[in-house]
Amino acid sequence: MNNNVTKKIALKEIIIVEGRDDVTAVKRVISSEVIPLHGFTGMTKAKIDFLIQLSKTNDLILLTDPDFVGKKLREVISKRIPTIKHAYISRVEGTKDHKDGTKNIGIENASNESILNALSNTINSQTYSKDNNYIFTIQDLIDNGLSVGTNAKEKRQKLGSHLHIGYHNSKQLLRILNRLSLPKDKFLEILTQIK
Repeated sequence: MNNNVTKKIALKEIIIVEGRDDVTAVKRVISSEVIPLHGFTGMTKAKIDFLIQLSKTNDLILLTDPDFVGKKLREVISKRIPTIKHAYISRVEGTKDHKDGTKNIGIENASNESILNALSNTINSQTYSKDNNYIFTIQDLIDNGLSVGTNAKEKRQKLGSHLHIGYHNSKQLLRILNRLSLPKDKFLEILTQIK
């Protein structure tokens, strides 16, 4: 893990993470405000109301762990704060192997470079175009081997890594592709590159 940083980056957005170890990891690379959620136990009505109020005068970036809990937190917050931007690290970038064979998954395990890359490639939940060139359907995923087939999961992993959105199942990937406002020709070009 390369954690050499010569100068911290200042972002105008406030970064929202899961826990205090994530705050420490993100603070290694940025000098902006970082607020921990403290997992699902910290997701009280008061905390959500605070974030909603904060989002009225500030841009927020949500950076959660690349695991089930992180995805669930992301879903809950996205529904309440549709203007929030999303930053993703891949499961590989966020996984640390322990000597006893167990794995720890979290932002705190990511390199400085991975964290900076995630924060510089945010996705806005409200970015959505009604133009058919930007609307993806499940048929687009099927036609391109991303939904069914022997290598569908591997292709989704590669696409997620290339787009800096992490791994997602077909349904989640479809929702995120439609948030990206990614033109279909660019999507097809990326698929050609990652084969």
